[in-house]
Amino acid sequence: MKTTIKRIGIMTGGGDCPGLNPVIRAVTKTAINEHGWEVIGIRNGYKGLYDNDWVKLDSASTSGLLHKGGTMLYSSNKDNLFHYLVEENGEMVYKDVSDVGVENIKNLGIDVMFIIGGDGTLTSARDFARKGVNVIAIPKTIDNDLASTDTTFGFNTAVGVATEALDRLHTTAMSHHRIMVLEVMGRYAGWIALHAGIAGGADAILLPEIPYDIHKVAKKIEDRKAKGKNFSVIVVGEGAKPVDGEVVVREIIEDSPDPIRLGGIGLKVAHDLEKLCGNEARATILGHLQRGGSPSSSDRILSTRYGVAAVKLAVEGKFGNMVTLKGDQMSYDSLENVIGRKSKNVNPNGELVEMAKSIGIVFGD
Repeated sequence: MKTTIKRIGIMTGGGDCPGLNPVIRAVTKTAINEHGWEVIGIRNGYKGLYDNDWVKLDSASTSGLLHKGGTMLYSSNKDNLFHYLVEENGEMVYKDVSDVGVENIKNLGIDVMFIIGGDGTLTSARDFARKGVNVIAIPKTIDNDLASTDTTFGFNTAVGVATEALDRLHTTAMSHHRIMVLEVMGRYAGWIALHAGIAGGADAILLPEIPYDIHKVAKKIEDRKAKGKNFSVIVVGEGAKPVDGEVVVREIIEDSPDPIRLGGIGLKVAHDLEKLCGNEARATILGHLQRGGSPSSSDRILSTRYGVAAVKLAVEGKFGNMVTLKGDQMSYDSLENVIGRKSKNVNPNGELVEMAKSIGIVFGD
């Protein structure tokens, strides 16, 4: 059902991601150039929606954003207005303050909210849609694990950073006859590890979707040594785990809607392989380097496509939906479907894994 649109709001939530600024730019330019709408940027994610923290966006303020990483609107990955920490009677308690957000949207005269984020941010977007807010969602995650869409912006950039890291680790591994282990992000999905491992010529790729036997990885290293290759490069997804063990948890963040922070599996793999193979082993945890910096040319194009397609959805009155990429076509899916589905994970028997095995990469299975 179409609605008269005069003013829109846009916000970013969750972790930063290469391509956020290009999306903001695309939505703003399309809204103004094509439709003459006013654009309001909500700063600091849902916290800003609660605090009524906003800025007017126009062609001038969004000029030059295409190549910039991060988000000009800032972000928060802890704030959920349906479970928000507030002070009451001198104590800090969690309350549903979503009505404050709805009221602020109404008071600002916002006809449509464009919400950019991953699973947590878009879960709240769905809940605001249920409360009658006209929501258009745009998927964002470097992990590439959101359901309903083939590829998310930021993923290509993260793979590029990880691939360059592997290229650099190759030279020091070869120079010192070492085993070099690179730990990459992705949580419980191994897309970054798989793509970077293939592109970076890794000898083994350990994925969350394929529990590994460390002895099978060690055998690969010993086979290489028997052929005169006294070094090896391993890439490990942060959610990988051994067949007889669990994921490595770095810390628990109690006040976060997603409290489990993974990290450290790279160190474990390096330690275990050094004991089994005798080579010195070193681990590099790439961490937030994968999130930062300029988006790749591919992500600049993809994020712009997402932004323009999102405005088109609003024009057509298709609220409560998330814009998606299916094959080479922009499409959409209901937030009810998106949030209800499991994460999109690597298929252990899929073509990419089988291809990698064909050229000698081992997965520890």
